[in-house]
Amino acid sequence: MKSILLVEDDPFVIDIYTKKLKMAGFSVRTARDGEEALRKLKEKKPDLLILDIVLPNIDGWELLGKIKGNEGLKDLKVVVLSNLSEKIDVEKGLEFGIVGYFIKAYYTPTQVVKEIKKILKPST
Repeated sequence: MKSILLVEDDPFVIDIYTKKLKMAGFSVRTARDGEEALRKLKEKKPDLLILDIVLPNIDGWELLGKIKGNEGLKDLKVVVLSNLSEKIDVEKGLEFGIVGYFIKAYYTPTQVVKEIKKILKPST
């Protein structure tokens, strides 16, 4: 079973995505801010990190920087799930090497889960 760490501070979004991802067969852990996410990443590296950018304490950009600077985490697959929709934000995410950038207002949870399945599909 593929594992996902969802980093999101909105309880409603956490609830929806946790349910959808579990229904799709993923193991899901959550973190409500960047500090908690870092602790959980050090405990157990997931197969995928779903990351909001606007977070308390350590925001998503800072967290991405810490992940990419960490030898054990730098190859972690990261998908951004955010309301930041400016081209500059998407480009910044791509510079960090993310594998997907989904704008919450443009994608339904079902569509995001479908894309995540593609990203985590074993290569044959």
